[in-house]
Amino acid sequence: MVALSPDASHHSQPSRAQALDGRLHPARRAVFLALLVGGLLYAGASILFDTQQVGEQLAFGVFLFLGLALVIALGFEFVNGFHDTANAVATVIYTNAMPAQVAVAWSGFFNFLGVMTSSGAVAYAIVTMLPVDLVLHVGSAGGYAMIFALLLAAVGWNLATWYVGLPNSSSHALIGSILGVGLANQLFSGQPGGTAGVDWSQAQKVLYGLLFSPLVGFLGAFVLLLVLKRIAPDPALYREPAADRPPPRGIRALLIFTCTAVSYAHGGNDGQKGMGLIMLILIGCAPTAYALNRTMPESATAAFVQTSQAAEQAFARMAGGDRLAPDAARAALTDTLRARHVEGARTYAALGGLSGDVAERIAAYGSLGKVPAAATPNLRNDMYLVHDATALVRKDETARARMSAAELDAVGHYADGLEQGTRYIPLWVKVAVALALGLGTMVGWRRIVVTVGEKIGSTHLTYGMGASAELVAAATIQLADYFAAPVSTTHILSSGVAGASVANGAGLQRRTVRNMALAWILTLPAAMLLAGVLYWVLLTGVRAAGL
Repeated sequence: MVALSPDASHHSQPSRAQALDGRLHPARRAVFLALLVGGLLYAGASILFDTQQVGEQLAFGVFLFLGLALVIALGFEFVNGFHDTANAVATVIYTNAMPAQVAVAWSGFFNFLGVMTSSGAVAYAIVTMLPVDLVLHVGSAGGYAMIFALLLAAVGWNLATWYVGLPNSSSHALIGSILGVGLANQLFSGQPGGTAGVDWSQAQKVLYGLLFSPLVGFLGAFVLLLVLKRIAPDPALYREPAADRPPPRGIRALLIFTCTAVSYAHGGNDGQKGMGLIMLILIGCAPTAYALNRTMPESATAAFVQTSQAAEQAFARMAGGDRLAPDAARAALTDTLRARHVEGARTYAALGGLSGDVAERIAAYGSLGKVPAAATPNLRNDMYLVHDATALVRKDETARARMSAAELDAVGHYADGLEQGTRYIPLWVKVAVALALGLGTMVGWRRIVVTVGEKIGSTHLTYGMGASAELVAAATIQLADYFAAPVSTTHILSSGVAGASVANGAGLQRRTVRNMALAWILTLPAAMLLAGVLYWVLLTGVRAAGL
């Protein structure tokens, strides 16, 4: 039976919140500000250098607009840092495994490393959830309204839950914002298909993650703490630690390890979401510099054309020898991506026709680096259409049954080539996101730390509770990454603390559990509604202004 106490008055010792309120040392504040300003200047200088390298001159107004969009996108990662990563440092702080200021700096550093060593694959996975019409025309008024709406909605919800000290998933807030923009775009565009602008298969995965991640965290930490009590029955591990005494050496090492693992995994996964959004902004404002991967060597062109020809033959066979002209192919593949369903011979005929056209253009230019500025947006859009339609083909059961192993292999190699040509992350984008996420860890973490450490269970966090909750969180995140399953670090860790608290014989605080459940239930619909309304307001505004 889980006991629920109405408030925090049942703590055996006073709150340690005041111990977390010490001001940042002036030298550390100076370093923080230097990194913050230096990161922004580095991003701005990188944009100017990249655009000048390809001969693209940004108008002053466009540059300011781009700067505003980047600041908001980096702001999302900054808020993500102090919102989500506070969960990782809560256990080491409240068990005295690390001093508070050292813990947040440590976590920020490993968040930075996680971002810098990430593959970037997740960055563009977020893009596939957006409406295809807006992605293809991201530089339009609707594209800019989409980007600002989903970023402002995600940041707004994160700040609201942080202000009241509630652990909340930044990933789910962003995904809810994306779904809200997709739904609003479909409803306001007047296109047939109802709510087809929303990727409901992805929404279903998120809902499964929302449902199961708290259960995994609660049950995993509950069982692990019971096992820990059997193999390490020392009562000191399961009592509230003394305010001025670190844990035993082994437990301390374990807590620092799990804090490190959670921070690194969080950076590698959540940082990529900001990368994907920043690349969309760059593609919309400076397509010549960022729409295509101009760093690919000229020697890769011949191999790409060869794989394109092999895939084109496979598509043509599936279409009965038919190929659509480029304009008809673009319309057909756009419909395929809207419906997220392979439409038989029409889709394959479109893939065959547009694949051949793309390969011919790239071969004529010699390499992606030589594509003229005027041709860049159209070529990028065609490669985007073919890549994402090819991804649907590779998942389609009928296609997998009818295509030979050699054909599927050819299509896979072709998709890899398209991805390398259009879906890349410049080094400076990784650095900027890594700095934003890492620096965000060092600001505003106190509210969430106090909630996790004091306001979930009826007693303060113990060594055993902290070790159990973080071990479960670290292991679950790594396992989820392996299976590409959407889970929430916040939900796993906070519910893990609750499970460990119950296993330790303590109750749960009614008010905090109720508020956490409300935040858990409301995140998706609230973010969807907020983003949808913002998208409508922004789109109406830019249209009224004649932009």
